[in-house]
Amino acid sequence: MQELNSEISTAFYVVGINYKKADAELRGKFSLSPTKKANLLAQSKSCGIESIIAISTCNRTEIYGFVNHPSELVTLLCGNTTGTIQDLERVAYIYKDAEAMEHMFRVGAGLDSQILGDFEIISQLKSSAVISKKYQLLSPLQERLVNSVIRASKRIKNETELSSGATSVSFASVQYILNTVDDVANKNILLFGTGKIGRNTCENLIKHTKNEHITLINRTRERAEKLAGKFKVLAKDYSQLQEEIEKADILIVATGAQNPTIDQQLIHAEKKLVILDLSIPKNVDDNVTNLPYVRLTHLDELSGITDQTLKKRQAYIPVAEHIIKEVMSEFEAWIEHRKYAPTIKALKEKLSGFAENEIKLQRRKISNFNDDQAELISANIVQKITNHFAHHLKEDRNASERSLEIIHKIFQLEP
Repeated sequence: MQELNSEISTAFYVVGINYKKADAELRGKFSLSPTKKANLLAQSKSCGIESIIAISTCNRTEIYGFVNHPSELVTLLCGNTTGTIQDLERVAYIYKDAEAMEHMFRVGAGLDSQILGDFEIISQLKSSAVISKKYQLLSPLQERLVNSVIRASKRIKNETELSSGATSVSFASVQYILNTVDDVANKNILLFGTGKIGRNTCENLIKHTKNEHITLINRTRERAEKLAGKFKVLAKDYSQLQEEIEKADILIVATGAQNPTIDQQLIHAEKKLVILDLSIPKNVDDNVTNLPYVRLTHLDELSGITDQTLKKRQAYIPVAEHIIKEVMSEFEAWIEHRKYAPTIKALKEKLSGFAENEIKLQRRKISNFNDDQAELISANIVQKITNHFAHHLKEDRNASERSLEIIHKIFQLEP
């Protein structure tokens, strides 16, 4: 498949950066907050772009869209983040049409994740598509593509063990704690931030550490209380953050701020404190490392954690890739059908017109003419003929362009 959308002049591109070439600091420069994403979509609409999706996670920022040139996507990304074009040139990747489509499938399948089998990205893709649709920036073609990616992701989850056990940054953070902190069950753990990563981390803490000394803090108290009620842990007010940090042995920061929410000014207790920053951009200032009793770890370091579970997942990569290939083939077939469907529809209308005229003629010639029977027979014949043409176009894709021209010429169909 050379072009994803041959009906219009634009091509399907993805422009993005991820953990493979961009460190956390650089990824933070290109991070899209909900407000920035909304601005980007509004600008896309004013620029005449008809279909675009932007995703931004701790591991990647990507924009998928139908544009004349990828520079349009680059301009939108740099114009709505603190990253520069020079920064982007060093680490960005750009894919077009089939390669861009395959990249989206691999991302949605967890094959391109920092931790193999991490499926959290698929929910980001879903929600981003919903937002684009709200802005009327999701074409039927791109929506069908996203739905195909979601379907492939579900199949891989159900048919393989690529995501067996806990998989994600939140899982890796808990594994890190278990591997580096002694007597975890009796440590005071403070989780600051109860967004998706915070919620998942809390669940993994409960499941794997057997710790009953977990406290949650969020800028919005209600969100912390709701999560605390679910897992039967404590929730404290944001105003108590510094007080709770003093009590903590382990501080996990999963806030979504654009600037650091934790720095050395908040840390006064002179005892060992392990800090995990699970945020992009970084939400813990590096100045906390000036304190000799503080150990700071960022999520990029967590991805190096390997255990038997992660190693086992690698065996399922070929199966996952085969599923992707199958679903991609179905999507490509749909594109082919979409390309010739208008011709088949026009052909059917033309043949139906021939049949209608012939029935009118025979009605005048034949007494006791049976209209119902004639219309039924002619409709069946028209359907069989159009099915025959449709089958030919479907089976012989290489000749479909020439076949479409011939059908249009013979039956004098409108362009």
